[in-house]
Amino acid sequence: MIRLRPRLLCASLLLVFGTAEADDPPQSGMVVAAHPLATQAGVDILDAGGTAIDAAIAIQAVLTLVEPQSSGIGGGAFMLHYDGATTDMQAYDGRETAPAAIEADHFLTEAGAPMDFLDAVPGGQAVGVPGTLRMLELAHEEHGERPWKTLFQPAIRLAEGGFEVTPRLAEMLRIDLPLEAFEPMAGYFFPDAEPISAGMTLTNPALADTLTEVANQGADAFYEGPIANSIVTRVQAHGGKLTREDMADYRAVERTPICRFIAGHSICGMPLPSSGGMTVLQILRLLEIANADTEETSELTWTHRLLEASRLGFADRNEYLGDTDFVDVPVDTLLSEDYLTGRAGLISPTQSMGKATPGLNDPDTAMSDAKLINHSTSHFSVLDAAGNAVSMTSSIEMPFGSRLMVGGFMLNNQLTDFRFDPEAADGRPHPNRVQPGKRPLSSMSPVIALDSDDQPRLIIGSPGGTRIIGYVAQRVADVLMRGKGVEAAIEAGNRVNRNSRTQVEADTDAQALAPGLEGLGHEVEIESMTSGLHGIERLPDGVIRGAADPRREGSVGRSTSPSLIDSVNH
Repeated sequence: MIRLRPRLLCASLLLVFGTAEADDPPQSGMVVAAHPLATQAGVDILDAGGTAIDAAIAIQAVLTLVEPQSSGIGGGAFMLHYDGATTDMQAYDGRETAPAAIEADHFLTEAGAPMDFLDAVPGGQAVGVPGTLRMLELAHEEHGERPWKTLFQPAIRLAEGGFEVTPRLAEMLRIDLPLEAFEPMAGYFFPDAEPISAGMTLTNPALADTLTEVANQGADAFYEGPIANSIVTRVQAHGGKLTREDMADYRAVERTPICRFIAGHSICGMPLPSSGGMTVLQILRLLEIANADTEETSELTWTHRLLEASRLGFADRNEYLGDTDFVDVPVDTLLSEDYLTGRAGLISPTQSMGKATPGLNDPDTAMSDAKLINHSTSHFSVLDAAGNAVSMTSSIEMPFGSRLMVGGFMLNNQLTDFRFDPEAADGRPHPNRVQPGKRPLSSMSPVIALDSDDQPRLIIGSPGGTRIIGYVAQRVADVLMRGKGVEAAIEAGNRVNRNSRTQVEADTDAQALAPGLEGLGHEVEIESMTSGLHGIERLPDGVIRGAADPRREGSVGRSTSPSLIDSVNH
């Protein structure tokens, strides 16, 4: 827990779509989530006097129903929480864990080679113990105001009464994956052997029953008893090693956020096993150092340096990072000023370095590359009337996870986030190798940045697999270093480098940079990149703005009443 200085806030909310305008009056709270029904659920909880944590629980429950391809109670999550009264910053780890019976060769073929990624995804072998509900319960015990039971009612009502299928959900059912091969998923999403279509009304009575049990009995109803038994039975029937003991033994963990002072702000992210916090901070500080001695501010030069910083960050990420409950990671060294200053010296303003090498080992011993699979995940940001903030990213990993459906929700395939080959080429054990009870390395990157008054300046995150890190770092840099508004920053074209080819988003302003980047030595790919950035920014005058990524279906719920913090501070 990181402690800052106390403040106060207060007021009510209403739901809107899009972004608050610059001349709006100061506002007290906001919800930005990936689906309008989830946003509305969060706003309703805040209107009823709930906290940001209360709203987060309602939002995630609704997302389980309406965005089943991306996240849900069958997966895991990372959450940052800022306390408006004490200015404490906390990190909650709800990442999945590997079953106790798992072995080092879990993702190796009989010939000893790593499995093909897409062969490992479907079925039970990739299912880790879900962590989202235990994490939310832990946070609610500390910061909830509304009764736990009431927070699931919006999702239960929607599951019973039905919701309208969105174009994105319908489209995801038509991607080239073996989705219709598993029951009961096939019967739910593919009635009459055809995928459901946008505009249809879909009910989920099984999920309503599951959420009712969780609402009435707490998270224990999920981790012990009939629901847990059903999860274990389904996973084992499809080749997994999950047991009832694994479910009952799961614990969410409160960890210390990882924060650094960059660009005049205290920027906080998740610690390991999320690689997002460390790598985003590395990229931002490398960029700041590289730009310190120049007045060149062209879009091309800025983007080039951002991408080169990302190369360096990913080189270290892929080599050194893993679950610190199991492996030693030189966190302080990798974020030290001396180390980053030396690394930033590798960034040339006129030529790309190409593939970067990790900074602490011999250049020829890099252990792994980031997966180039675009995972399915969801992010939401919340600011409540008391000044509390939540930045939460949750996931079931691939679209529709493992394809296994239990109790109306999808089970994750997060174990495929482990490195399949437990050893590097030189025989060293990899820090992200499979181990019993271990949490796989993640790229989820929820961020909360604080201003000089220790108030939330930016609350943001995104889905997108390993691209999450680049998506988030780009927007934090744009808002805090370049003064862009959160909406303009999110709408700007994505530019990503994961220590390989530079990828720029097709049909955006980023695409226009391709020739210039190639002239600087980048190998450029132009492609679609579906981020799902959802952010809230608080301006120095107290105005609160939110923005939902136009690449997805999210919305903004915002307040219209002035907050006490503005009369106190201004």
